[in-house]
Amino acid sequence: MPRSVNSVASRARRKKILKQTRGNFLARKNVWTVAKNTYEKGLGYAYRDRKQKKRNFRSLWIQRINAAAREHGMNYSQFIGALAKQNVGLNRKVLADLALNNPQAFEAVINSVKAQ
Repeated sequence: MPRSVNSVASRARRKKILKQTRGNFLARKNVWTVAKNTYEKGLGYAYRDRKQKKRNFRSLWIQRINAAAREHGMNYSQFIGALAKQNVGLNRKVLADLALNNPQAFEAVINSVKAQ
């Protein structure tokens, strides 16, 4: 009986990873072992950074809210504390968007919080 090899599937598996590493520098795109390591490392970074993206955006929103609140005589901590006391249901993403794109609406929120 002749020897059976799985070259079709092996080649397809390698081609799939080499296709993913196109655009990398030097051997990272065409040498199998280097490309495989690069690909796996990239998957790890992608997984990690999907988590970090959430943290980065939250901190960006907080910075924007803080800057806008300070223009109206409050700091971030006081502003968020006052919002929580009044049960205002605006999250940080919406507040940051208001502060950046609609300063009049943000000022109205600040004044409603200050009034209480």
